[in-house]
Amino acid sequence: MNTLLSLADNLSKFWSYTGFFNAEIGHIVMILIGLVFIYLAIKKEYEPLLLIPIGFGILIGNIPFNEAANLQVGIYEEGSVFNILYQGVVKGWYPPLIFLGIGAMTDFSALIANPKLILIGAAAQFGIFGAYIIALQMGFAPNEAGAIGIIGGADGPTAIFLTSKLAPHLLGAVAISAYSYMALVPVIQPPFMRMLTTPKERVIKMKTPRVVSQTEKIMFPIMGLLMTAFLVPSGLALLGMLFFGNLLKESGVTRRLAETARGPLVDTITILLGLTVGASTQATTFLRVESVKIFAIGALSFVIATCTGILFVKLMNLFLKKGDKINPLVGNAGVSAVPDAARISQTTGLEYDPSNYLLMHAMGPNVAGVIGSAVAAGIMLGFLY
Repeated sequence: MNTLLSLADNLSKFWSYTGFFNAEIGHIVMILIGLVFIYLAIKKEYEPLLLIPIGFGILIGNIPFNEAANLQVGIYEEGSVFNILYQGVVKGWYPPLIFLGIGAMTDFSALIANPKLILIGAAAQFGIFGAYIIALQMGFAPNEAGAIGIIGGADGPTAIFLTSKLAPHLLGAVAISAYSYMALVPVIQPPFMRMLTTPKERVIKMKTPRVVSQTEKIMFPIMGLLMTAFLVPSGLALLGMLFFGNLLKESGVTRRLAETARGPLVDTITILLGLTVGASTQATTFLRVESVKIFAIGALSFVIATCTGILFVKLMNLFLKKGDKINPLVGNAGVSAVPDAARISQTTGLEYDPSNYLLMHAMGPNVAGVIGSAVAAGIMLGFLY
């Protein structure tokens, strides 16, 4: 009899540790969201390198367990494996390493050949400051509003870096929102591109960019670092690694280092960042009213950034000669979703003129947007930290 009672107690205790016993409706909701992310990544090919790690991370983070038992399996339990990996997000280690890889991948030739395109990347950053104002009006504290506003830059690593400094408690919601809208660039941007441009503007053909010398390519990351970092030293971690990675690429003598930075290193960090950001959406911590507000503001900020980039090109065209005019369809590329936003400029332009190739032109404001979002993050950090 005692043996049976002991067995029953053991079975009861085992049952209390299972996910079935500890499951709440929030866990089921988040698991479904994770499955949607994976579906979009595989079926629609929306940023699969990001959405698959994040989607699977959401599944991992929402396996229910007995939190009172201190099993050290959850991402928020100190000492657990996932908690240790998550420190790269919380402490801001991962984003600068991602920027190193981005710098080693990026060709700034389009921007060097046509420097005025950097103004488009700067104009698109209005999405960041617009979202900041909206977040303040919705009751968020200034530091929280700054973290939320950076979503408008459409730059996941920058959003994570800034939020880890200003509002760590919002990290999961901000990161998921930023990466979600980055993945949905092909869905969100085209309707606004068509709405804000005329048929005549959509077929503007831009001049072929001039050939950029190797010396210019080498000097650009050096001068870029000095100019931006002196302006916003608080953005040094991101800007320094971005321009360092680009110098590795363009110097011509550090090919192995450049290949490592843009290949194995950035792939490894992307996996760890995506998985841990996804796992941080643990329902008991993530599902709050604030998360819904952040998603709503993030959508608005992305729309504002897209629209201001396009409208700014139209404004520029008022002062440019006929042969120098810019196709407003490249204005959407001012957000720093590289290279997806530039690809949208290309595909949308080809719909109206199959001979009009905008990709090279769109890469100018696109890479300018990467620099612009890092500078904006530095400004926010300097004022609000």
